[in-house]
Amino acid sequence: MGDAKRRKQLGLMPTVHPFEADMDTSGNVTLNRGPQEAALQVMIVDALRQTQPTGPLWDSAYRTSYVMAGRPERLLETAEDVQAIPVPPHRRFVGELALGTAVPEDANTYTHIPLEGGVLHLRQQTHSADGVRWESFPANTDPRRALNFLMQHPASGGLGKVVSTFRIEQAQGEDGQQGRVTIDPEPPEEWLEVLEEIASEWHGQTPEEWADLHAEQVDEDEPTAPVLKRSLFELREPALLLSPIGTPFAQVGGLELHIDPAGSGYSPDGEEWITYDPDAAPLGDSLPPELSQFLDVETVTVTVFADGRVEWAEDDVPADQADRIRADLVQATGAGHPERWADWTENLLLELFADEYPDLNEVETLPVPTAVRLDIPVDALTDADPLAQAFIESELTFDGETWHDLYAEELPAELSAVRPLN
Repeated sequence: MGDAKRRKQLGLMPTVHPFEADMDTSGNVTLNRGPQEAALQVMIVDALRQTQPTGPLWDSAYRTSYVMAGRPERLLETAEDVQAIPVPPHRRFVGELALGTAVPEDANTYTHIPLEGGVLHLRQQTHSADGVRWESFPANTDPRRALNFLMQHPASGGLGKVVSTFRIEQAQGEDGQQGRVTIDPEPPEEWLEVLEEIASEWHGQTPEEWADLHAEQVDEDEPTAPVLKRSLFELREPALLLSPIGTPFAQVGGLELHIDPAGSGYSPDGEEWITYDPDAAPLGDSLPPELSQFLDVETVTVTVFADGRVEWAEDDVPADQADRIRADLVQATGAGHPERWADWTENLLLELFADEYPDLNEVETLPVPTAVRLDIPVDALTDADPLAQAFIESELTFDGETWHDLYAEELPAELSAVRPLN
C-alpha cells in the first residue's frame, strides 16, 4: 500500500472539496458548485463574505489592481481620475476547501484563508462587467514593477477620511485567557465584538504572544510583559487607491481600520503609561501640575453658546453676580458675534491640538463649536478680576449633542475629518 493511501485511510490526509462561487459588490455569494454537505457550503460562503472586499472597499481593491497592472493610459492626478475607472460588479472565485490541513508557511492569506479545521484556497479570481465575459489581472506580475506602476500616479498613496477613532485598552490575560478589552468611546453594537477580536489579535491572543509582541515593539530580548496595552484605532473610508505605505490592519463594516502608532503604548504597573513610539507625545492619564492644582479647586460649570446664551445650574452662581458673569464671558469668548466666536474657538482648538497635530494649522477654516463648557473656580465668581484669567475650557460640542472632553486631549472626529492628510 502506498504511503499516501495509508495516510488517507488513517485520516491523516486533508479532504479537498473543489468549489466555484460568484460574488456581487454587496457581498452576496452564490455557490455555483461545491460540496454537497450544507455545513461545508456555509463554511465557503461565510469565509468569502468575511474576507473579500465589498462596496467601496471592492472599488479601491479593483482600481488598485487595475493600476498596478499598468492599465491606465495617462497619469491619475485627481480623485475624479481614479473614480472614472469603471468597477465590474461581478467576481468569481475558483478553489477548494481543504479540511485537515493548515496554511502553508510560505503562503499568503489572500489566497489561503485560514479556517477552523482547514484552509480555503483561492486558485483563481476573475471579474466581469456583465456576468458573461470574465477576465483577470496577470497573476505573476513583478511586484516591483507593479508598485512602480502604482506609485507613479499622483492620486496614489493617500488615506481615506477618518470616520471614527477608538482608544482601546486591554489587560494582560491570565491562565491562558485573553485579557479584558475596554473601548472608548463605546462603539456601535455591530462593531463591538469585531473590535475586541482585532484588539486581541493586535496585542496578542495568548500570554506568549502578548509578551513576544511587546518585546518586538520595545526592541528588547526579555522585557517584563506589561499589565496593560493601549492602541488608537482609526476607522477610515477606503482610500481611492490602496498603498503598501498605508495598508489597513483590518476591515470593519466597509471601512479600513488603521492603528495610529502615536496612540499606542503600555503600562508596566497599571498607572504609568509609556509610548511605543519614541517620537510621539507621552501617553497617560497624568495631568500637568497646573491642571492638577486646578482640579483640586471647587468649581462650577458654565456653558457658553455660539448664539450668546450663557447657562449654568440653578444656584451655582450668586444672583447678584449673574449679569456681570454673563457679560464677562460673552466678552471673553465672542459669543453672539459669529466672527469673534469663530476666532476664539479656532484659537482654542489650535492651542489644544496643534502641537500634536500640526497639520491643523494648514486648515483654512476649522469647524466651529456650537457651545463650550467652562470650569470656573467658585472664588472667581465674586472676584473683580476678569473671568478670562480664571476659567478653563473643559468640554465642547459641534452639534449640541456629542460633547468632547478637553481634559482627555483626544482629537475630536470633526477635527480629524478636516486634517489635510485625510
